[in-house]
Amino acid sequence: MKDKEFEEIKALLDSKFLQYNQPFFVEDDPIAIPHIFDRKEDIEISGFLTALIAWGRRPMIMKNARNLMARMDERPFEFVMNASEGELSSLDGYVHRTLNDMDTRFLVKGLRHAYTEFNGLEDIFAKGIKESDLNVFGGIMNARTILSSIPDFPQRTHKHLANPSRGSSAKRINMFLRWMVRDDHQGVDFGIWKSISPSKLICPLDVHTGNVARKLGLLGRKQNDWKAAEELTAILRRMHPQDPIRYDFALFGLGVYQEI
Repeated sequence: MKDKEFEEIKALLDSKFLQYNQPFFVEDDPIAIPHIFDRKEDIEISGFLTALIAWGRRPMIMKNARNLMARMDERPFEFVMNASEGELSSLDGYVHRTLNDMDTRFLVKGLRHAYTEFNGLEDIFAKGIKESDLNVFGGIMNARTILSSIPDFPQRTHKHLANPSRGSSAKRINMFLRWMVRDDHQGVDFGIWKSISPSKLICPLDVHTGNVARKLGLLGRKQNDWKAAEELTAILRRMHPQDPIRYDFALFGLGVYQEI
């Protein structure tokens, strides 16, 4: 890509970032669910569980995420830490596409393990990332390992924890990390995790962002996999080394609102 073309695309994405990284973005986006809460742990847990079901139609995602929070008495951290086996029955019958109540029950138990033994979600992601690492790959893998390390964790539930070592783009986990790590000062992303640098984030790659990135010449790889997410992020990091994933708003908005 020639320098002039690069600068023109950067200018477009900068303008669209300013347009879409605004409070109105929250209203119909899954990030609205953790915005219900004020406590750090409630934001983390509600955000994590919402991100895990963030595939499909957005109205259904929002409906099912709100349903899950209601089943947890609108106190996700307290529920994760203290719910007895009997109280976990409030999850019975919960389903979102291929995620069912058994998956949800073991994910809750995995979260309890993370907070009891490893000081919570932020630590299990952050401690998997070396200072020399270019991105959050190690953090995602460490979190996946710890959350699934509880006794009798079902084999079928592993598929709901992204595995970039097998090529997954980890779109939903990268979106969750964007929420937690980026501090955009606009009331959208939270920026409550200070132990991970925004510069190490990977762009959440889905159909919309992938299609727009290819149309703009930012992505050559055809599959929406981890290598493609790294390829796209490398270009975005050239545009803004400290905060490359700010352009997720621009790419997503251009795709969803069919501006390109």
